[in-house]
Amino acid sequence: MLRWLRGFVLPAAACQDAEPPTRYETLFYKLDRNGDGVVDICELQEGLKSLGIPLGQDAEEKIFTTGDVNKDGKLDFEEFMKYLKDHEKQMKLAFKSLDKNNDGRIEASEIVQSLQILGVTISKQQAELILQSIDADGTMTVDWNEWRDYFLFNPVTDIEEIIRFWKHSTGIDIGDSLTIPDEFTEDEKKSGQWWRQLLAGGVAGAISRTSTAPLDRLKVMMQVHGSKSEKMNIYGGFRQMVKEGGIRSLWRGNGTNVIKIAPETAVKFWAYEQYKKLLTEEGQKVGTFERFVSGSMAGATAQTFIYPLEVLKTRLAVGKTGQYSGMFDCAKKILKHEKMGAFYKGYVPNLLGIIPYAGIDLAVYELLKSHWLDNFAKDSVNPGVLVLLGCGALSSTCGQLASYPLALVRTRMQAQAMVGGTPQLNMVGLFRRIISKEGLPGLYRGITPNFMKVLPAVGISYVVYENMRQTLGVTQS
Repeated sequence: MLRWLRGFVLPAAACQDAEPPTRYETLFYKLDRNGDGVVDICELQEGLKSLGIPLGQDAEEKIFTTGDVNKDGKLDFEEFMKYLKDHEKQMKLAFKSLDKNNDGRIEASEIVQSLQILGVTISKQQAELILQSIDADGTMTVDWNEWRDYFLFNPVTDIEEIIRFWKHSTGIDIGDSLTIPDEFTEDEKKSGQWWRQLLAGGVAGAISRTSTAPLDRLKVMMQVHGSKSEKMNIYGGFRQMVKEGGIRSLWRGNGTNVIKIAPETAVKFWAYEQYKKLLTEEGQKVGTFERFVSGSMAGATAQTFIYPLEVLKTRLAVGKTGQYSGMFDCAKKILKHEKMGAFYKGYVPNLLGIIPYAGIDLAVYELLKSHWLDNFAKDSVNPGVLVLLGCGALSSTCGQLASYPLALVRTRMQAQAMVGGTPQLNMVGLFRRIISKEGLPGLYRGITPNFMKVLPAVGISYVVYENMRQTLGVTQS
């Protein structure tokens, strides 16, 4: 991508004090297209594009965020030179972290080893694809000059950021709360980017869940009442809900579903960081297994904290018009008639569902990622947004498929006190009853509307998430 630089600019832009500053000026004035002594973001975008280095708006914005010291929206010569010097130091550290045998060259085996330490598993062939995208002389190894040329204007600062897009975390909320939490770099934690990203994800989740709430309520209704009427299908379910409570009833329980996003995200993020520290030694990178265990335990911790809200959401969704005036009225009546234990009905199958969901979700994501690298990666190992969203949606769907019977039993346990004429059974008893009366298909009642909401939820959540990131000033890592 940046091969032309080696012959002219980069020998000078190697960010070494011994180099004459006039070389920096040469590059700077190529970017300063209107000759006013400063480079704004439009000039940077146009200049890099004309030089054959189109990086995308996010990368260029991050260069400005880092380099624009006086925050005037422009880079002067001193700021530009300081950015190059500081950035090269970081690139050098990243290069050395990959060059395991210290021979001055990065080989495919070293990439495999380094990514394995970071929890990303790839084959040697896939590592060679990464090398090809950086290798300028066709040797299938990357020396310091090639590494510097490739990443000079790429605002990544360490190897973890370079491959971070392959981490299984997209900030996309599809209405289920069992996913592995987001991960943030040390720079994001120090700069406050982490809470902005969590806020963006929370707002996106709220709008996404609200948009797909009718399908979510239909799923709950089919899970709870499906056994009473074999004829309850999607059309019949919607018709029954509208007839009973009007159009507004389709969103019954959604307020509670939205309210629990904030505490659940906060607890899960905090717990995830604590469990990662417990499972890894100081300075050690978190591997795939540690991420899975930490994520599952963090999910269990968050679910323990917010589970009463899960019960309230189910009760409100299943309740009839006028039965509850709102979330607090529902909680008050449950406490009065069923005592405190009712707020944790279905807790055990809910916790058990976290393991198959998170495990299969991660495994399928890794499989899809590997398939893409093997069959579709050519000039770049970055799959782009659509591929990542597709991988995330498919892997999450497979995770739901595996854990759905536990989710159904959880919902029935949460709501069985509201269904007249049914015994109050525990998890094992409910499984036996469902299988004996409805067969194995009974364990998957309501899964169709659950799957129907995945694509719109992903699409809506992504659009809102990206807009919120821009509004909050979150830069792409």
